[in-house]
Amino acid sequence: MAAVQTQAQEVRAQAKWVHSSARKARLVTDLIRGRSVPEARTILAFSQRAVAKDVEKVLRSAVANAESRPDLLWNGDDLIVVTAYADEGPTLKRWRARARGRAAKIFKRTCHITVVLAPADIERTGN
Repeated sequence: MAAVQTQAQEVRAQAKWVHSSARKARLVTDLIRGRSVPEARTILAFSQRAVAKDVEKVLRSAVANAESRPDLLWNGDDLIVVTAYADEGPTLKRWRARARGRAAKIFKRTCHITVVLAPADIERTGN
């Protein structure tokens, strides 16, 4: 007999090709993972890192996705950040002129930021 797995309802938002390296974005996403939405917004508002604005936009989008779905009837302040991560995106390769006719590589890195929200009362296992 096959086990039936019920997938917990969750809402996600993703920003692709954000002009920041994934390493820098991971420092910010690690701060908000597992926190409630109001707490995560406060952390992002007072973060000194520039990529925190991009992460905050993704968080706002995920909350808007949750509130706009008619089948869920979720309030944005009652949600928690189940998952927040930044994957590496495509890297733009550029060249910069250097001394004595040489050239140096410049890597303009990008990342994809994902935020997943779920209600706070759902017990999460395996994370």
